[in-house]
Amino acid sequence: MEQLSVLATRKKTGVARVTRNSKIFKTIIHAIQEKKGEFIVSLDLHKIHEAVADFFIVCEAKSTTQVKAIADYIEEEVSKVCGEDAYKHEGRQASQWILIDYVNIVVHVMQPETRKFYKLEEMWSDGKSEEHPG
Repeated sequence: MEQLSVLATRKKTGVARVTRNSKIFKTIIHAIQEKKGEFIVSLDLHKIHEAVADFFIVCEAKSTTQVKAIADYIEEEVSKVCGEDAYKHEGRQASQWILIDYVNIVVHVMQPETRKFYKLEEMWSDGKSEEHPG
């Protein structure tokens, strides 16, 4: 689980409570949709004490090029619309799974095989899951 090492390096902040109606949440979903990300799922982790974020947003991309394009566009749009830069990101070299950490929201842009292997939605199934059109 080397890919998730970034999550162990910081604690979730209680400063701004993020909801599905938050500007940053909507901006991330919209950016994924604009770049044709598929099978977009958000996991509300508020009620899970061990969770390092309020939300995980997970989506699929068909190629490494699309994984990178989605991740780049998310960071660009969140910076432009919300004035926030990612705390950290990982996975850009291989582009099988790019993780973008906004502290209270962690975005996972994955290729289908990687998503099937890691099964994040199952691992965090205690969180409330919601599908978003892709």
